[in-house]
Amino acid sequence: LGGVLFVISAIGVFFAAAFVLAIVPGPGMLYVLARTVRGGRREGLLSTLGTALAGMLHTLAAALGISAVLATSAVAFSLVKWAGVLYLIYLGLRTLFERGEAQDLPLGPVSRGALRQGVLTEALNPKTALFFLAFIPQFIDPNGNAFAQFVLLGFITTFLTSGADLLVVLAAGPLSRVLRRSQRLQRVQRVASGGTLVGLGVFVAVRE
Repeated sequence: LGGVLFVISAIGVFFAAAFVLAIVPGPGMLYVLARTVRGGRREGLLSTLGTALAGMLHTLAAALGISAVLATSAVAFSLVKWAGVLYLIYLGLRTLFERGEAQDLPLGPVSRGALRQGVLTEALNPKTALFFLAFIPQFIDPNGNAFAQFVLLGFITTFLTSGADLLVVLAAGPLSRVLRRSQRLQRVQRVASGGTLVGLGVFVAVRE
């Protein structure tokens, strides 16, 4: 009975911690917000799917021990970190200087780009990999299958984070429709979205 209560308690702590971490704004959530405001709900959903896929990749990499390299190698960490910083700033600058309206076609270039960029934005965030290495092992039973437990808990964490991102998409979608009716507001939101992405890249660069 004591063992069962311990497992239940550990699961409760895990879900509570994962929920708090999911609702705290991070690079992925801010990216999804910027894309939704810029291109509408479809781009937001595809961006969310992209960050979710990258989260799963981080989980598998950490479970296989690949992400451990980032934790032990300062050079590897720096390379991935700065690749992510440059990519975020590139997206921000491209948003600031782009012209024309976003496309609404479900398979259009903008939509495909949202999915691809969502994957790259989250995949190039080394802090996500290190988070999985630091957080998830605390809830793994060493007497069980460590790999399976790691993957399960990592996927649950990713799904919770994606759920929070979906709420952001639903809240930002109506705003996007209003912005499309005014060219002046479109310019304002383009500057705001691009500035957010550039600022996010700078934030990741200077954050310890």
